[in-house]
Amino acid sequence: MTQGLSGRRAQAARNDEAILEAAREVFLADPKAPVAAVAERAGVGMSALYRRFPGKEDMLRRLCHDGLLRYNAEAERALAQSKAQSGAQSEAQPAARSEAGWQALEAFLGNVVDADVHSLTVHLAGTFTPTEEMTQAARRSGELAARLVKNAQAALRPGVGVTDLGFVLEACAAVRVPDVGRTKELRRRYLAVILAGLRRAEGSDASKEAISELPGPPPTAVEANWRWRIPAEPTRK
Repeated sequence: MTQGLSGRRAQAARNDEAILEAAREVFLADPKAPVAAVAERAGVGMSALYRRFPGKEDMLRRLCHDGLLRYNAEAERALAQSKAQSGAQSEAQPAARSEAGWQALEAFLGNVVDADVHSLTVHLAGTFTPTEEMTQAARRSGELAARLVKNAQAALRPGVGVTDLGFVLEACAAVRVPDVGRTKELRRRYLAVILAGLRRAEGSDASKEAISELPGPPPTAVEANWRWRIPAEPTRK
């Protein structure tokens, strides 16, 4: 990230990276931790920290915004790969296109779990007010996820909706043990279990179709987003 920079700009970029990495570690462990703990973990002075981030909420917003951007990048990559894979399929091969959609969704979820994006949601939702830029990125996330689910719909069991994805990712993010490598392995393990439950049962007989029905509808948008602060409307004078 600091390639091509020199002198003060390179040092500032290194400080930025160190602060954000430290902030992620500190606030995932304790969302109520003071910013002084971040400066200590990053090995920078408080003045250097405050020059980049005037307050704790600024750090939290940056962390979560970066997570949103990573989510969107992974979704866009999965959609592009799915399009390339299914582009050569004719109208007479819907099964192949459905499989391409499923593989794209599966790869997307795996990459987001590996990136540990949703640990931020689990620990930091509601601790700061999102910016308009973050709100726009979140809307983009919803649009991209909806496209992934739509492309994989024929391979999904009845009742699976786009809002299910957020809770699936949060469930995986909740898995954590002291060993980092083992945490990643266990998250992939439980994602595989969940993915098996998301797939439509093979065959079309009544008994298999009945087994594939899910209890209740997917989460509503309100249920999926209730923890996040909604920015207040501007006061009119």
